[in-house]
Amino acid sequence: MFHDLSPQGGILFLIMPKEPVFELSEAEDSGKSLLGHVMIVDEMCVTHLGLTNGFQMVVDEGPEGGQSVYRIHLPVLGGHQLGWPPG
Repeated sequence: MFHDLSPQGGILFLIMPKEPVFELSEAEDSGKSLLGHVMIVDEMCVTHLGLTNGFQMVVDEGPEGGQSVYRIHLPVLGGHQLGWPPG
């Protein structure tokens, strides 16, 4: 788990698996269990941080999807009211 050193509001942290999966669309059958595990680890971190009123997990893919880090990671946002659409 990596915490954002200067979050814009609330809590922001990232979970990144050790095994490199570069984009969600590249994940094959072997990567699916890894991605599921990452979501379970996210949930454990959310519980540890006390985000009991909700949170968002975000997956960006490709330039139009806002992907800037070309390795799968799950940012988790919480700790305040989040709107939709984001931004």
